[in-house]
Amino acid sequence: MFQKILIANRGEIALSIIRVCKEMGIKTVAVHSTADRDSLHVRFADEAVCIGPAASHLSYLSIPSIIAAAEVTNAHAIHPGYGFLSENASFASICAEYGIKFIGPSAAAISKMGDKATAKATMEAAGVPTVPGSNGLLTSVDEGIRLAHEIGFPVLLKATAGGGGKGIKLVDTAEAFPQKWVEARQEAISSFGKDGLYLEKYIEEPRHIEVQIVADQYGKVIHLSERDCSIQRRHQKLVEESPSPFVTETLREKITAAAIQGVSAIGYEGVGTMEFLVDKYQNCYFMEMNTRIQVEYLVTEAVTGFNLLKTQIEIAAGKPLGPSNLYPQGHAIEVRINAEDPFNGFRPSPGKINHMHFPGGLGITMASHIYAGYVVPAHYDSMIAKLVVHADTRVDAIAKMKRALEELVIEGIQTNIPFHRALVEDAAFRAGHFTTQYLNTFDFALLKQVD
Repeated sequence: MFQKILIANRGEIALSIIRVCKEMGIKTVAVHSTADRDSLHVRFADEAVCIGPAASHLSYLSIPSIIAAAEVTNAHAIHPGYGFLSENASFASICAEYGIKFIGPSAAAISKMGDKATAKATMEAAGVPTVPGSNGLLTSVDEGIRLAHEIGFPVLLKATAGGGGKGIKLVDTAEAFPQKWVEARQEAISSFGKDGLYLEKYIEEPRHIEVQIVADQYGKVIHLSERDCSIQRRHQKLVEESPSPFVTETLREKITAAAIQGVSAIGYEGVGTMEFLVDKYQNCYFMEMNTRIQVEYLVTEAVTGFNLLKTQIEIAAGKPLGPSNLYPQGHAIEVRINAEDPFNGFRPSPGKINHMHFPGGLGITMASHIYAGYVVPAHYDSMIAKLVVHADTRVDAIAKMKRALEELVIEGIQTNIPFHRALVEDAAFRAGHFTTQYLNTFDFALLKQVD
């Protein structure tokens, strides 16, 4: 087992990794920007190293600074968390060159699944169902229009290096294609530094269903069932739950088998998530793979009792997997608490937290790095907490979530708590009748009733 692990991340996930390491008897090193000097992950780690100014590209995305921090503190492994460098194949490769264990898959596995066009081709070769679309990147507008006519409008133009909903454009007609092409490429360059685009068929009434997988160094792969992540804002998840209210036993067996089949084909190591789009007819299509721990991993932990962060570390240290596939026990729901204003288009709301109170009780988990007096910086993702509830049934879980949201208080900044309070009162959500387009029909007048 590792003696010391450096956490190349910030916020809640860094704090959660530190907690797991402490329970395992492993020393920890926190890295931080100047903006995160007073963050809890810095306070609770055994050692802390400042790696640069607030801007991500000068700190949390600076590979030389992080490697230097690992060397100077004699860290034996690096846990990348999620976001930042967690799916950077070059970073994983450089860690290996310096004799530092990257807690995650190999650089080769990340490369196969990190680029969406390559991932799709890899999964097609493995026999995993994929969304109809281009074979690789588009070379021109004319090629895109021709292919769109073949598979039928509407279609999606998607950045090959995409993530977080960036570089995705819906195209309804051939006439609109050239302008959407320009917009998607510009957004892709701005967000990822690459302008490669590919094309996919737009799926009717899509649900975003993902499968949590775990694979050891010896070829064993298991799944921990599915999560439903369909409620999103601009392709960014807001709510996740397990099991999905939409997935039948037949579909569950089909989609988990496809996930294991795809992961086994690339010689994967560690935890990861296979993401699928499922249409209204329950046809499932591979969308992408996240080769890291997910924000919503706590949902799966709640319904399976499986410690994903601990298992990540154990697998990286060479421990073989013990359990078989696991299925949900009861029902878990997670809502992401973001520092943003739902009354004004979810505009970011950084600033100082003056007062806060977290809910408690059986089956309630709050995962967060904030505290009274903490200043939410404007430089990073707006998520400041995750509220997870677990109960025997979905009806009970919604009731528990409603009560927990009523107790949750964060003052001094705007948050999306009013949105979540309105959500749990919404008839469509309560009935499980929603798709990834849920927010397009959501009645935002409900927010004023619950605020």
